[in-house]
Amino acid sequence: MQNDRSKLVQACRDYISQRVSLIKNSMDGLREDLENESKSSAGDKFETGREMINIEWNKLSVQLNQYDHLEAILKRIEDHKQNENVVLGSMVYTDSANYFIAIPAGEIGDGKDKFYAVGIQAPIAQLMLGKKVGETVKFNGRQFTIKKII
Repeated sequence: MQNDRSKLVQACRDYISQRVSLIKNSMDGLREDLENESKSSAGDKFETGREMINIEWNKLSVQLNQYDHLEAILKRIEDHKQNENVVLGSMVYTDSANYFIAIPAGEIGDGKDKFYAVGIQAPIAQLMLGKKVGETVKFNGRQFTIKKII
């Protein structure tokens, strides 16, 4: 079962890697824009253009920091010990869908099953935390039963 979790953790890492790559490409583009802005502009237009680039750069920097935080969460999950309750790192099988309580990475797979990777702050995760096999959760007007927790 640890191998299945490792596959899910790797799928989450791949998700983070793709997003970080997109952000870094955007930052490279902004760096080029800033250099071009410095060469070709003067006056108020120059300051406005530089400020817009700086604002966008700061937004991208915040996103990079968020992905660093998600990577740290994945490192904590690697040492996950099986628990009878749903906790961070749990693979939760229900009669409706399967969930990996980790980071918000959307739909991922372990090779056999499909999971929805959700962060611990997600409403569905909040409802499942602490639950055991056989307990039910009601979410968005639907009720489902926890079949297995790994």
